[in-house]
Amino acid sequence: MTDPTPAGDEPLPVVQATAAKPSAAAPALFVAAGILASRLAGFVRQRVFAHFFGVTDAADAFSVAFRIPNLLQNLLGEGVLSGSFIPVYASLRARGDDRERRAVASAVLWLLILGSAGVVLAGVSLAPVLVDLISPGFSGAKRDLTITLVRILYPGAGLLVWSAWCLGVLNSHGRFFLSYAAPVVWNAAMIVALIMRGPGQAVSSLAIELAWASVIGSTLVLALQLPSVLRLLGGLRATLGRSSDHVRTVVRNFGPAVLGRGVVQVSAYVDIAIASLIASGAAAILSYAQMLYLLPVSLFGISVTAAELPAMSSGRGSDEEIARHVRTRLVGGLERIAFFVVPSAVAFLALGDLLAAILYRGGRFGAAESAWVWRALGGAALGLIAATSGRLYASAFYALRDTRTPVRFALARVALSLAVGVLLALALPRAFDLHPLWGVAGLTVASSAGAWIEFALLRRALSRRVGSAETSTRSAGKLWLAAALAAAVAWLVRIALGGRGGLASAALVVLLYGAAYLLITWRFGFRQIAWAASRMARLRRGRAP
Repeated sequence: MTDPTPAGDEPLPVVQATAAKPSAAAPALFVAAGILASRLAGFVRQRVFAHFFGVTDAADAFSVAFRIPNLLQNLLGEGVLSGSFIPVYASLRARGDDRERRAVASAVLWLLILGSAGVVLAGVSLAPVLVDLISPGFSGAKRDLTITLVRILYPGAGLLVWSAWCLGVLNSHGRFFLSYAAPVVWNAAMIVALIMRGPGQAVSSLAIELAWASVIGSTLVLALQLPSVLRLLGGLRATLGRSSDHVRTVVRNFGPAVLGRGVVQVSAYVDIAIASLIASGAAAILSYAQMLYLLPVSLFGISVTAAELPAMSSGRGSDEEIARHVRTRLVGGLERIAFFVVPSAVAFLALGDLLAAILYRGGRFGAAESAWVWRALGGAALGLIAATSGRLYASAFYALRDTRTPVRFALARVALSLAVGVLLALALPRAFDLHPLWGVAGLTVASSAGAWIEFALLRRALSRRVGSAETSTRSAGKLWLAAALAAAVAWLVRIALGGRGGLASAALVVLLYGAAYLLITWRFGFRQIAWAASRMARLRRGRAP
């Protein structure tokens, strides 16, 4: 099977000739649409948060506390289920074995419930230890507030693990939009709490109320997805699947997948710990930058990866046929990722301060804070294409039932990021007498270096398994050139405006950058936007993708 997504060096008629063949490109549009809705709501939430919290100690405390329960969500959530549950469930569905797929889904849910309940209890009990371990630079009232917030947020993380199981079932059935759009209600709960309770209230008290709103939002996310999942499964069975070979396969793959996600999570916690040692406000700046950085990661990296994983997992036939199937899906996915991620990286480098100002400026968040977020974004941009493409390579291993290889490479990534992060975030600013907050940019540069190492290792190992699956160097060069030219246009307009118009002129410059990129890539022969619009139109008319 071939992926009909057009590339810059491919004529559009190829797309039309293969449009009737199965493809994960159209589902990726629904994933992207769901993620976009969720991310837009998240940006509204973060903008309101920045207005009331700025880069205060309470902002640091909430940013760190928000990340600590993510260990549970990341270890038992979507990333792990993508590597263990979805390939098995999607394969059973492709074979038409409805009885066994329902049994596997039920068993996995009960195992997740038992596991997440234990982790939530441990997290609430050990909150002081976790806070001291992950944010050693926090003390006094700042530490106490962080501990309180962690204890409130942990149960909500447990509910999000169950929501990730719902996502796995829905994705395997081609129902992509609901599961990725559901977090809109979670963000909405927090936005309402901020707007209603924020004015005139002490930021420490507001942080506690915001944490409770997060738990309420997690409950709403689960409630929104569960009815659809139960209809697809026809109910749940009270079983742990101990006699099922398929459940044993899920559990066997679960361990390496958990370890792999755990390694990535350790890397995130190392960043937080180092940030807590840099200066007051560093953890908040890192959080603001990551919110922006994760938009293209989620919108283009995760959307394509989520749609491709079930498709790659459904390959059948000989080893060579399966390898060819995986290669075809992988190349198409990499092309779709690159078209949108390349301009995102260039935008972070060239226009990061404008992006930060548009999203966060106001209240306690001013021009200086925007500049520091820009510097952090610039470091993250260096590894953006590697981080997003690496997710797709890792999913190809998951589709081949190999969850161990990505773990080894994730360990290499973490080791490099840690070593470089300590050097760039702590040692270098002191050696050159730089402002301590430059260390946040050092952290993101270190993460980018680790992402490139992991990407290179994944690509080489997968090539040995299924053959070369690289995209056209010529097409990639055209994308980078188009983004650079668009950035030059944006800067010319920015200079002409001379800072007049405030946020309105910033938004205009960013929009012109996007429009220039699309125009230039169109002139270069890329037709992704037109193709995506035609696919959505076909789907709205009820035609098969």
